[in-house]
Amino acid sequence: MSNSTRCAACRFLRRRCRQDCVLAPYFPPTNPQRFAYVHKVFGASKITELLKQLPVHLRYDAAECMSIEAASRARDPVYGCVGVISQLQQQIIDVQSELVKIKGKLAVHNAQQQLQLEDGERASEQ
Repeated sequence: MSNSTRCAACRFLRRRCRQDCVLAPYFPPTNPQRFAYVHKVFGASKITELLKQLPVHLRYDAAECMSIEAASRARDPVYGCVGVISQLQQQIIDVQSELVKIKGKLAVHNAQQQLQLEDGERASEQ
């Protein structure tokens, strides 16, 4: 790559972006903040090492996961993605509980409707 089209990683690290730069496909120059977050959490050498260890077809997903985790850590330094997952799990529990209550109320309503129908039928038979 030429110096003017360095990837976000090489630009951030202030180094020349080589033709075989392992970071270039995953950290394009159009999104420098993405690499900045990932670098802050994982460090450049760890990112490079992780990507080199993976088969090429899995590298995009790994870079995406690191990016999501790093952005989550920027918002919540203690829990990161785990905090979001915990919140979503709690929402699921709350909605399931509400669903059980609503199903109970619906069952009571249906039973009352059935009783009213039966009472109406008895009254009309007499």
